[in-house]
Amino acid sequence: MPEPSSVETLAARLVDGDRRALARAITLVESTRPDHRARAAALLDAVLPHTGTAIRLGVSGPPGAGKSTFLQAYGLHLIVDRGQRVAVLAVDPSSTQSGGSILGDKTRMPRLAARPEAFIRPSPAGDSLGGLARRTREVLLLCEAAGFDHVLVETVGVGQSETAVAGIIDTMALLLPPGAGDDLQGIKRGVMELADVVVVTKADGDLAPAARMAAADARQGLALLRRRHPGWDPVVVLTSALEGHGVDEVADAVAAHHQHMTTSGQLQVLRRQQDLQWLHDQVTEGLLAAFRADPTSAAALEQAAHAVRSGVRSPTRAAQDVLRTAQHS
Repeated sequence: MPEPSSVETLAARLVDGDRRALARAITLVESTRPDHRARAAALLDAVLPHTGTAIRLGVSGPPGAGKSTFLQAYGLHLIVDRGQRVAVLAVDPSSTQSGGSILGDKTRMPRLAARPEAFIRPSPAGDSLGGLARRTREVLLLCEAAGFDHVLVETVGVGQSETAVAGIIDTMALLLPPGAGDDLQGIKRGVMELADVVVVTKADGDLAPAARMAAADARQGLALLRRRHPGWDPVVVLTSALEGHGVDEVADAVAAHHQHMTTSGQLQVLRRQQDLQWLHDQVTEGLLAAFRADPTSAAALEQAAHAVRSGVRSPTRAAQDVLRTAQHS
């Protein structure tokens, strides 16, 4: 880890596009050590003036939608056809028993990973909810400071908790596989309302008719939902990563959405709201850590847990007792 005196040097190298500096910076911000957290905060302050220029795209979808396959095709299109630099932040689910993650996104995107214009960072979700790793927000800012034009955030799946990704991105792409008409019933209304671009994948060969039906179902469903951003009607695009069609249309739709958000002034408002929510999340996390580190509060929590296990206190009453003790400690 860099020493405190080298944080400025690390920040300067990062802004110059040094990939090794970016990797070291990400390792620093993902560390849970208190001294590393202090250095990470200093690093983020140092690079903050160089952030905010990238298009931030969240990519979600049910299992089997082909998120990694699409991201590889999309990233290569941005690099080869549009001359852009692309960072992919891929969040892998963690085992609830071992805590481990496969972190196999680089192996699922080998052609994209081989490009010097691309940077792929897999991170474990750990115990974080919402399909994001705990420090995905910080890593996104570091990638922007390193000069990447697009930061693509691939989440672990789709569900109500998936709405957390909306707290860090500008545009949400929801991926749906062929035959997704029934799947639409299982996707939470809130997630559908977050979609700015709906991408129907695998629209080729024998699956093409089913993909067209899925696109029609998606359009009908979206017509019944309120808009996430005033003035923007979600776009539905048929794609085939295998045949390479539709990816350019997705890129056009994402660019059009970003332009709409920028010219209407909504992008600045959205990002400020996200920053404030980030502040509140950080304060909550810090208060919880301080609570657990305080011996009096920790003892009160253990006593309350024993009372709940014994059936002599309801969780609600026990929680009130713990918080009352914490307030007086």
